[in-house]
Amino acid sequence: MSEPQGKITIDGKEYAVSDLPQDALNQLSSMTVVDRKIGELQQQIAIYQTARNAYAQALAAALPKD
Repeated sequence: MSEPQGKITIDGKEYAVSDLPQDALNQLSSMTVVDRKIGELQQQIAIYQTARNAYAQALAAALPKD
């Protein structure tokens, strides 16, 4: 997995990625993977919410009218 390039800011302090120790690079890499997965899950939730809304509308249309 490739490491992020350039600079990062953590708690208001800027760091050059190339200057970080290996343990910090490993943590940064893991955090990047988790951030990507969170984004994917948020997209899936949006898809599921859209589907749920469509089912709710179909249910409302299928109910007997007064």
